[in-house]
This record gives sequence, C-alpha cells and structure tokens, in this order.
Amino acid sequence: MEKRYQVFISSTYSDLQEERGKVMQAVMSMDCIPSGMELFPAIDEEQFNFIKRVIDDCDYYIIIIGGRYGSITDDGISYTEKEYDYAVSQKVPVIALIHKNIGKIPREKTDTEPALIKKLDSFCEKVKTGKIVKFWQNADELTGLVALSLMHTIKTYPRTGWVKANLSTSAETLHEINELRKQLADLEAYKNAIERDKLIANNKLVKKLAGLDTQIEIKGISKYRSWIDGEPNIEHPWTIKKSFEELFSIIAPKIMYPSVKESQVKTYLMNRLYELATEDFIHDRKEFFTPRLNNSYIDTIKIQFIALGLLEVYIDKTEKGHTLSCWRLTDKGYNTMMQILSVKK
Repeated sequence: MEKRYQVFISSTYSDLQEERGKVMQAVMSMDCIPSGMELFPAIDEEQFNFIKRVIDDCDYYIIIIGGRYGSITDDGISYTEKEYDYAVSQKVPVIALIHKNIGKIPREKTDTEPALIKKLDSFCEKVKTGKIVKFWQNADELTGLVALSLMHTIKTYPRTGWVKANLSTSAETLHEINELRKQLADLEAYKNAIERDKLIANNKLVKKLAGLDTQIEIKGISKYRSWIDGEPNIEHPWTIKKSFEELFSIIAPKIMYPSVKESQVKTYLMNRLYELATEDFIHDRKEFFTPRLNNSYIDTIKIQFIALGLLEVYIDKTEKGHTLSCWRLTDKGYNTMMQILSVKK
C-alpha cells in the first residue's frame, strides 16, 4: 500500500525563504507532504501550541540553519530551537541542514548581536549531536541534499505515514481479515489437538470398557395390593439380569426423536424391566404394582452408553424456561440400534 509521509520544515523565515522553497520542492518531488509555518512568519506562544500539533502529525522533521538565530521566546531560546526541541522530545526523526560557512552569508541575513551569535553557535552544536547533518553553501545544493537525506531517513526510520481514507479502510479490513484467519487457524489446530487427544483417550477407554454383551444384575422393589391376601402395600423384591445390548434395545427406539426427558426414559425402562422380571408373578396375582428402581442403576446404564459412544445427554428448556436433562442417540447409537433391531433376511 502506497504511503505519503508528512515532513515538517523548520527555519527562521525572512532570511531563508529561497532555501525553504528549494527544500519544499525536494520534499514534494519525493511524493511527500511538506508542512511549515509560512502562514506564521511571526510566531507567538498561542501559535506555537498549534505548531506542536502540526509536528505531532508529521513523520519527519527538517531544520534549516543559516545566519540567524530567530525570535526569542520567554524561555530565552528562539522559536526555531523550541520547535526543534519539541520534535526531538516526540522522537520525530530529524534531518539537519546547517550552513557550511556562516561568515560568508550576506550581512543582512545574519545576526550582529554577540548574544544572538553565541546562541546560534550553541544551537548548531546541539543540532550536530546524534542527528543526520548535512552542510550547504547555497540554495541550489539543498534539493539534492534533501532528496538523499530524506530517502535514507525513510528507509532507516520507517514511520506511519498517510494513506487515502478508502485505501486505509481497505488495508485495515485486510489486516483484520488476516488476523482473523490466523486466529481461526490457531483455533482449528487447537480443536484438532483436542479431538486427537480425545480420540486417543476414548480408544484407551473403549479397550477397557465392558461391551454390549456384558450382563448386569439389576435389583428393584415393587409395592402392590394383593386381592388374594388382602394385605395393602406389600413389598416384592425383584432381580433381573440383562446385557447392555438388551438394555439398549429397550431404550433406543424411545430416544430416536429429540427432547426425550431422562425422567421419561427412566420410568419406561423401570416399568419394562419390572414386567420382564416379574412376568409370572403379575399374571398369577392380578395386583396393582408400583415398581421402584435405585437411581444408581440408571446412572450406570447411562454412563456406559455414553462411554460406548451410543448416547448423548443434553440440557433442553421448556416453554417456561425450566431446564430438563434429555437423552438422544448419537450417529453410532442409531446405527447400532438398526443393526440390533432391524429384521435381517
């Protein structure tokens, strides 16, 4: 994406108008944006606050020093030096262009007061320290010096720069897309790692699990009122042995569809097991019965089917916002049901 850099040009004004013009031409020839205080040849403190905001917006800072120190502020230094100090404090890269032989500058463009000459010498020494410094003798030299120095500075100290608003938006959007792609790739890798670890753990678990052919003994109690004995609420213990395959065959058709409550599955399984366990007893006696089954049996059956990958337990909500524990078959559970219960040739 093409950037344009803004360059602040600082100097005393009246004695360096031609030189400033040459520097601006050089800056524009490099497709940069020159910025200076041509509108404020006489600067006061209020205008200097505005100048600081302009410097903040600039990427690079060029200072041209000739034979004059400049107007003095209340701080005892010139506005030019004050601009320079501010740019340095903001860590704006500086290019300094200092006249090679101030003594040869025409008298009308130099300071004559000893105090100002001393301040100018001191300022020049400050600027020479740790900066890119080029020396010039006439205005025509400045174009080439600025072009070379600015090119080197941009390469050495790349800055934010400016772009058109539409290009900026596109670039920001592209950057965001790339960042999101990276995040998505990281999440995919994380997910795959979790799935891989989960698969390894499941494989190890399945090897240790009892299979569908394993039998489990289930014990329950039924309360009934006998028409023969006339005794109310008689407790009748019952026991039944079923394989996990038989248990799965009982509940699987009931949880083929969504939103089947765990309590419904429990009631159905309990009644069905009671019928199978006490079939002869019920037929002979004709009593009312209420079967009871410890929840631990239901939990064991549920956990075994989850571990075998046949069952999924999830939380559903009623229209009133109440939560319910529900059962449903996994894809593996559905296929297993079809293999067990479907009629073969």
